[in-house]
Amino acid sequence: MSASSVAGAAVLAGLGSAQGQERRERRDYYELRQYRVDTEDQVSGLQAYLRDAEIPALNRVDISPVGVFLPVEGISPIHALRRSQSLESLAMATERLLGDDEYRKAAASFLDAPSEAPAYARIESALLVAFGGMPEMERPTDVPGRVLQLRIYESPSVTTGRKKIEMFDTAEIGIFRKAGLTPVFFGETLIGGKMPNLTYMLMFESREAQDAAWQRFLADPDWLELRARPEYPDKIVCGITNILLTPAEGSQV
Repeated sequence: MSASSVAGAAVLAGLGSAQGQERRERRDYYELRQYRVDTEDQVSGLQAYLRDAEIPALNRVDISPVGVFLPVEGISPIHALRRSQSLESLAMATERLLGDDEYRKAAASFLDAPSEAPAYARIESALLVAFGGMPEMERPTDVPGRVLQLRIYESPSVTTGRKKIEMFDTAEIGIFRKAGLTPVFFGETLIGGKMPNLTYMLMFESREAQDAAWQRFLADPDWLELRARPEYPDKIVCGITNILLTPAEGSQV
């Protein structure tokens, strides 16, 4: 994480010096967290903490909506998605939460968990900025049984990573929508693991709807034409992570 943190610091410095441009082209920022847990007690305790303490407090500091997602298989990791249009809100979230008396009271048992009974095993986090082609988060459906698909595309270089983002912004996001691959967000990772990468999330009413949408996408003539363009060779992506999730109780996404 040290190398990516150094690179991320440089990115953040550049973002800070370009506030005028940011105002002209407002985009979401996302923090995507993974809570690694070892026991069912940690799962239930973490869900209660996020639902009753952290989400309401984050909403009070302009971080909204907040999504919490459980893995379809197994118990770990639990994903949490924080969204804000203010980079500062995400960067200062912990400090502001700890200065919130209502939050500290609601979160006391989680924050003060003893070493012999930790609230979680570890937290991993990534900071992302939304694509120009989808600058804001969406929530395509409220169906209780909805399924979420989180995908991470690694690229062999910064240049090829940007080329894949261009591919999405040029046409691929639109083809996704046409096929029923309904997006929640698309983001370029500024700080995190597996860099350079882009990360996106899709939402479906059911697993059946998910499967049908991917079949439509793969057969779509516009997608077949796009992927055949010489400027978008297969080598711009060198690794794909695919994770199926379901919303936890209290999730706002």
